[in-house]
Amino acid sequence: MNETRTGTSADLKANVSPLTSYYERHIFFCLNDRKPEEDCCARHAAQQGFDRCKSQVKAAGMDGAGKVRVNKAGCLDRCDAGPVAVVYPDAVWYTYVDNHDIDEIVESHLKNGKVVERLLVPGALGRERASS
Repeated sequence: MNETRTGTSADLKANVSPLTSYYERHIFFCLNDRKPEEDCCARHAAQQGFDRCKSQVKAAGMDGAGKVRVNKAGCLDRCDAGPVAVVYPDAVWYTYVDNHDIDEIVESHLKNGKVVERLLVPGALGRERASS
């Protein structure tokens, strides 16, 4: 069955608030892999953290429109805190070391909206760059 749409693109955009988000929360995991001499999230089990988060969100029925989206990302430029993930629209940056940390982020923040203070990345921690 084909869905029929009426109205113009402008009409559709006019009915959507700019504050409306397709997902309630969106978590991005840095999976960037750098040269062997450079530190990066990929060398700190970032893929495993992503996989765990995605499976936990799905198992809890929290995935999909209006709920939670778990995404891979390239470099988020917070390498010194790696591995890192960021939750939007909250703009909360996390670091993690194991499945327990990921499970706590899913249960506390993604499900219940409560920030996991112990896993927060310090505000000034970014990526150390070689001086020119």
